[in-house]
Amino acid sequence: MAKSSKHGATETDARSLAITVERNLPESRLQQLGIKSWPKWGCPPGKFPLKYDAQETCYLLKGKVKVYAKGCPECMEFGAGDLAIFPKGLSCTWDVSVAVDKHYKFDSSS
Repeated sequence: MAKSSKHGATETDARSLAITVERNLPESRLQQLGIKSWPKWGCPPGKFPLKYDAQETCYLLKGKVKVYAKGCPECMEFGAGDLAIFPKGLSCTWDVSVAVDKHYKFDSSS
């Protein structure tokens, strides 16, 4: 049997490392997730590379971002009021056009 398999997720498999974005979350969903108790982080506009060693879920309070995942020709765009989930193993570049202020949490078991 061949060593590579389409059934196994690899770091270069862009489909298994997809970014998920939820838009216009109701207050009840924010409370269910406990977002206000998560740590906060912010950054100014600019571009920077990231590699996720754990799944990150973040909720943008302010800002606008385009994320370019390695191996994927299209970008994912999200901003204030959006919840984004970045899978463990994802390598990407954040292009921040409007300064970001976000709540976030990491889940290393993902």
